[in-house]
Amino acid sequence: MLVVGFGCGPLQANCYLLAEAAGGPCVVVDPGQEVAGPLAAALAGHRLVPAALLATHGHPDHVASAAALSAEHGVPLHLHPADAPLYDGDSVPLEPGTFAGLDVGVRHAPGHTPGSVVLDLETAEGGRLALTGDTLFAGSVGRGDVTESLRRLLASLPDDTVVLPGHGPATTIGRERAGNPFLAGTGA
Repeated sequence: MLVVGFGCGPLQANCYLLAEAAGGPCVVVDPGQEVAGPLAAALAGHRLVPAALLATHGHPDHVASAAALSAEHGVPLHLHPADAPLYDGDSVPLEPGTFAGLDVGVRHAPGHTPGSVVLDLETAEGGRLALTGDTLFAGSVGRGDVTESLRRLLASLPDDTVVLPGHGPATTIGRERAGNPFLAGTGA
């Protein structure tokens, strides 16, 4: 599986490209602010074509470029319906499914926003990814009121799950379970 991530915009929100391999369709996750240039370079560099746009939540730093990308590539933004009021463009409800040949799970994780989700998928190589948006970061969390969502998430994903957060570096569920100070007392 090909995973390309880069931070963009004033808040350095991470945008991710996911594909079975270079030279085919891909999923663009969280096309936020000022993403057009780096995204075009990544698409060209890996010979990828967007087949779907997915958002972990509706804040502008994660969806600001979605309308332009949707028009340019003819693909809709998939967003949890509870976050549709946060987004000025058109979107379709985000549901689990196969996007660009990837089976993507959707876990509703309200707290950061009413429609925050965690996207999870297994790689062909046997690994597991969780795109956590602003719910879980390396060493931190998006807001203090995501405790129940984090408890459910941590209880359902194995320690070796690679976490691709909305901001900052990648981590693993095990690393966060063992050392994230914001998870103390959550029972996770």
